[in-house]
Amino acid sequence: MLTLKFIQEQKDEVIKRLKVKRFDATEIIEEIIRLDNERKSTQAQVETLQAEMNSLSKEIGQLFKSGQVEEANKAKAKTGELKDSIKELDNKLSETTTQLNNQLVQLPNVPNELVPEGKGEEDNVEVKNGGKIPELHNAVPHWDLIKQYDLIDFELGTKITGAGFPVYKGKGARLQRALINFFLDEAVKAGYMEVLPPLVVNEDSGFGTGQLPDKEGQMYHVTADNLYLIPTAEVPVTNLYRDVILKASEMPIKNCAYSACFRREAGSWGAHVRGLNRLHQFDKVEIVQVAHPSNSYEVLEQMVAHVQTLVEKLELPWRILRLCGGDISFTSALTYDFEVYSAAQERWLEVSSVSNFESYQANRLKLRYKEDGEKKTQLAHTLNGSALALPRIMAALLENNQTEEGIRIPEVLVPYTGFDIIK
Repeated sequence: MLTLKFIQEQKDEVIKRLKVKRFDATEIIEEIIRLDNERKSTQAQVETLQAEMNSLSKEIGQLFKSGQVEEANKAKAKTGELKDSIKELDNKLSETTTQLNNQLVQLPNVPNELVPEGKGEEDNVEVKNGGKIPELHNAVPHWDLIKQYDLIDFELGTKITGAGFPVYKGKGARLQRALINFFLDEAVKAGYMEVLPPLVVNEDSGFGTGQLPDKEGQMYHVTADNLYLIPTAEVPVTNLYRDVILKASEMPIKNCAYSACFRREAGSWGAHVRGLNRLHQFDKVEIVQVAHPSNSYEVLEQMVAHVQTLVEKLELPWRILRLCGGDISFTSALTYDFEVYSAAQERWLEVSSVSNFESYQANRLKLRYKEDGEKKTQLAHTLNGSALALPRIMAALLENNQTEEGIRIPEVLVPYTGFDIIK
């Protein structure tokens, strides 16, 4: 959430930058400024009346002591009127504050200057690539390979739960577990502390990272308890630091977490979401950092470099895209997407997003820090990235490594799987 101070001081710049996200903020910002001014005016009136009432209260005691009963009673009547006025103003203040907050949460994060103009994914900018695209003849897509080698059963998942909830079997389950452990081990080697968070969160947590109220329709809602199944481990891990004041010397804080992720993916259909390409439940390892504003973009580059090492070690062809304004998320200031090439589908598959949210989430979370020796608090910066999401990684590994003998396992995963080929 953007701060009121930033909106008031940088009004024109905010409107200009949000146009890059294809969001016209003019009317909302005018309303925010009006409500903020009204809130300040009402608060000032409350404080003035409160001071007058406090002064009268002291005066009443002195009047009674000096025997001026009639004047004292008049003063008491006046304090009663002031209390009624203060109560009325407090109600107005509460209503104005609610209206103001409702407007504030509708404003997306301001994109960084590096975010290019564009309407959608076709306007994203490739910044780097690597790996070799395999030349396969008569390549079989992963949804046929998993049946051929009995690795994943979508029909069983549909029977148990519904479409988009696969059952991993045998070497398919082993490969899934191997990827999870490999990603976690690599994150720990890179200095991230592993945590194992809850898979459901409350409303405050969903609001803190920006999933609520923007994406409530995409999350599974446990209505009886008003809890939400997490769409990513970003939500519970970042919320570890909600309402926390850190020391500047403690940053950056680095956490990683494995979790199942749950997404309704309402409206998703078509060949591009077949098989593992889009699921309602999937596994992912997430990396999260809380960083000092002065170097959060250096931290972002470090996180991007970490994800790059993962796809390189898996021997997958990859590319990095800087997302344009029309494709970047509501909460992000700058996002890099990683894609790997699927040789059988002959297209690129997104496997990771690495983002800097600057202070947008921190403001919602009330996540602050103090410079050493100072009393003033400031908002920290939050960042996260998929390192990595498993379904499309699994799809690319199966498709790109198919041979006449079977499906080859990348060398880095063999110590985790215990086998080097699926026959």
